[in-house]
Amino acid sequence: MMKKIVLIGALVGALASCTATEQGTAIGAGTGAVIGGAVTNSWGGAAVGAVAGGLTGALIGQSVERRGYCIYRDRYGRRYEARCR
Repeated sequence: MMKKIVLIGALVGALASCTATEQGTAIGAGTGAVIGGAVTNSWGGAAVGAVAGGLTGALIGQSVERRGYCIYRDRYGRRYEARCR
């Protein structure tokens, strides 16, 4: 039990100096790996879960970093960022 507490403390300390995108990626990948491995009961499922969770976490973290900015589309369908209206 004590080893788990020390490990969790080390992970939290390591993530404290990361950006929101990096934190989101790490947390998403870890959570995705656990869920993917538990659902499929295989390493392959854990790997797929880690990738999917990491991508989702990165997108969420990136949106937090750019507060006050929204994504819009111009009349040609191209995406761009600008201050929210």
